[in-house]
Amino acid sequence: MSSFDVVIIGSGPGGYVSAIRCAQLGFKTAIVEKYTSLGGTCLNVGCIPSKALLSSSHHYAEIAHFADHGIEVSGDVKINLEKMIARKQAVVDQTVGGINYLMDKNKITVFNGLGSFVDATHIAVAKADGTSETIEAKYTVIATGSKPSSLPFIKIDKERIITSTEALELKEVPKHLVIIGGGVIGIELGQVYLRLGAQVSVVEFMDRIIPGMDGSLSKELTKVLKKQGMKFYVSHKVKSVERNGDAVTVQAENAKGETITLEGDYSLVSVGRRPYTDGLNADKAGVKISDRGQVEVNDHLQTSVPNIYAIGDVVRGAMLAHKAEEEGTMVAEILAGQKPHIDYNLIPGVVYTWPEVAAVGQTEEQLKAAGIAYKSGSFPFKALGRARASADLDGFVKILADEKTDEVLGVHMIGARTADLIAEAVTAMEFKASAEDISRMSHAHPTFAEAVKEAALAATENRAIHV
Repeated sequence: MSSFDVVIIGSGPGGYVSAIRCAQLGFKTAIVEKYTSLGGTCLNVGCIPSKALLSSSHHYAEIAHFADHGIEVSGDVKINLEKMIARKQAVVDQTVGGINYLMDKNKITVFNGLGSFVDATHIAVAKADGTSETIEAKYTVIATGSKPSSLPFIKIDKERIITSTEALELKEVPKHLVIIGGGVIGIELGQVYLRLGAQVSVVEFMDRIIPGMDGSLSKELTKVLKKQGMKFYVSHKVKSVERNGDAVTVQAENAKGETITLEGDYSLVSVGRRPYTDGLNADKAGVKISDRGQVEVNDHLQTSVPNIYAIGDVVRGAMLAHKAEEEGTMVAEILAGQKPHIDYNLIPGVVYTWPEVAAVGQTEEQLKAAGIAYKSGSFPFKALGRARASADLDGFVKILADEKTDEVLGVHMIGARTADLIAEAVTAMEFKASAEDISRMSHAHPTFAEAVKEAALAATENRAIHV
């Protein structure tokens, strides 16, 4: 029987990062992955492939504006969806290959098969060929991630009624894609197919899309996407989803109790994700699972069994790849006797549409609910020289700061390159910066980052210069 200091079950961003950090710290490390491909949901059917399709579709959408830049394209411009999907897969394969390289480089043993607990220190690996192997672990890290959720009355057939996984592999551009759920995943994939020529309708139970983010971001993104042609049905509760041949009928009820009917050829069910512990046999190790299906952990990500930890989507908190990475690193360093720390308030959230949406810290709604006195400063991209030069005029940056101390409490932005710009806000908040601190930092001109400085100036006695 092979024995290891640390065994990680699951090779997503949390799992493989944890394995690498454990190896760096001198632990004999193994990783157990159910599928033949490392990288989990994020690398295989999530973050990476969806961004590849977003990038390809963005290039296509840009062609419509080439003439504005003095670029004339003659002849027909056609979409080759098969080639676009193939490029996406090539990006995935290259990224996964990089993880294989990192496993070899760090001398991490990889077991392919379903990992399940025999007891608190032994893990059985059921392989695809029907054989099984048991390994011994001094410490185990559960990093089994999540799977798409659905609604009880919806039968997902993976052909016409699909999840995000199938949406990454379509053989044709839908004529009418009906998306159930206006969260990050649904909106991103909706914009992909909207750009490629599909009619896209979004049905959302809450009163706005991306409901977990600041209300001003939701309002602006809705405005921009409506301008691009996306249709929204917010405050609508889906009652039924039925397929008849190549047609899908979605019925939903609005706030007045009235029923609307949407006819499409595909329906993407994007109502969130659920923790994935199927086949883990956590009970055999004594690991407690909550009513919500999450592995219960303490502040050190330790389960009810002292030598077993859990990270990422399978535990409480935001289901984000970078949150899982931080937790994977934290567990490795705890096992090494270090004292790492994660400030969950400073885990940024991003929507990779165009314009991009990004945020960190508290929303205005959260500050109001907590009774915290704050001040707000905003700056629109349309007043920015760099944005005018590239014709990326939609969006703004908003900074929320404590009314008395001026400490930055939240930063919310929508516009070009905000997925990258948010890192400045995270850095500032990590060091307890005030709005004035940011306003006095020199920002290169002309850049999109100047919008952050201007928003900080606006939050500091309304001192914005260019608006």
